[in-house]
Amino acid sequence: MSQFAGTYSVLITPFDKDLKVDVERLRTFIDWQIEQGIHGLIPLGSTGEFLSMTDDERHLVAKTVIDQAGGRVPVLVGTGAENTNDVIRYSQEAEQLGADGLMIIPPYYSCPTEDELYHHYKQVSDAVSLPIMIYNNPNAANVDMMPETVARLAEIENVAYIKESTLEITRVRDILRLCGDKIGVFGGVLGFESYVEGAIGWVAVGSNVMPKEFADLYTATVVEKNLDRAREVYHHILPVIDFVFGHRYVSGTKALLESMGKSVGHPRPPRLPSPREDKVWADDIVRKLSLK
Repeated sequence: MSQFAGTYSVLITPFDKDLKVDVERLRTFIDWQIEQGIHGLIPLGSTGEFLSMTDDERHLVAKTVIDQAGGRVPVLVGTGAENTNDVIRYSQEAEQLGADGLMIIPPYYSCPTEDELYHHYKQVSDAVSLPIMIYNNPNAANVDMMPETVARLAEIENVAYIKESTLEITRVRDILRLCGDKIGVFGGVLGFESYVEGAIGWVAVGSNVMPKEFADLYTATVVEKNLDRAREVYHHILPVIDFVFGHRYVSGTKALLESMGKSVGHPRPPRLPSPREDKVWADDIVRKLSLK
């Protein structure tokens, strides 16, 4: 069933000093991610600041990532929006650009019911032929897609994956129990724990900073089934996972990359650049993990 598996970076979006999309730095960043062994790329997720972009910028970022990846790894484009018709439009544009799949967070203000969620994803699925990764992040979307709801959504033709981003690791177990082979589970926050429970992938923030090591966790846990080595990798990357957790997922990621000499600019408002104490912390992580 699974076309997609492994560690996928939910990509940051580089901005220049005027906070415009920096296409050249984005191309360079994509090449570095792929050369380091990342298994897939997801532009225009929350970490990519899609909510702060115009339609033209969303199109530019999606096209740049798809073109630069050039089929070397799968690209799933984030096409979330509050309006179902907008999601359909973004999803059709992504398909026309050559995306391999879509990642779609639920409408995040209207707090849709289960019936409304089903209708939303069904309309999008009917409008495209790409596999869809639904994205459960109740902290961001104000709706929690419980395993029973996921099982219903998995009946929709193109809904084939879920990014499960709660801290309740039993969700992975229950989704797999209820859905069987109808859906492939990607962890959100808890990559290692999700792999142990049967996830086939991890949509990670920290892999923007350590793509090789985050990809290696998948190899050790899922491919080699070597839990001792997997735990070693996990504990090695844990400082980065902790640093970019919570409100730092954008600013912290960009601060770490700045400390590494791979500047991707500041976040767009309303987000602010990392405060001084976070920059000191980022410098310390980069030094201790020898990331330069």
